[in-house]
Amino acid sequence: MFDFGFFEILVIGVVGLLVLGPERLPRAARTVGLWVGKIKRTVSGMQREISAQLEAEDLRQTLSDQQKKLDDSLRKAKHDVERIADAPEKPTPASGDPSTTSEKRAASAASHLDEALETVREKAPASPDAESSTKDSKHP
Repeated sequence: MFDFGFFEILVIGVVGLLVLGPERLPRAARTVGLWVGKIKRTVSGMQREISAQLEAEDLRQTLSDQQKKLDDSLRKAKHDVERIADAPEKPTPASGDPSTTSEKRAASAASHLDEALETVREKAPASPDAESSTKDSKHP
């Protein structure tokens, strides 16, 4: 905090001894030491709080970005599913059964959803808290 050398401390001690005298100097030095300690603790506490707030803001920003990516992926998957569901079912020339066409479309939609989910999982930051919360949600 302050850059005092030995000579500066010696000068302060001599001046303090001359001004306060030998009886009050130890008590004054103790009081000054306590005040300096309180100031250091206060500054340290403020630095910790600021660091915690900055870290929390970074986490909020990351969470917001991940939420946007998830929303985009889900919106795309929903659009794909709706497009497949809205498409008229025409039997393919190879197989005249419309149920196999529906099954193929459903499988295609499921694979798109799986790809979107995998993309979101790959881009999500790995954290022990997130893993423990997913374990807790799987096993009630």
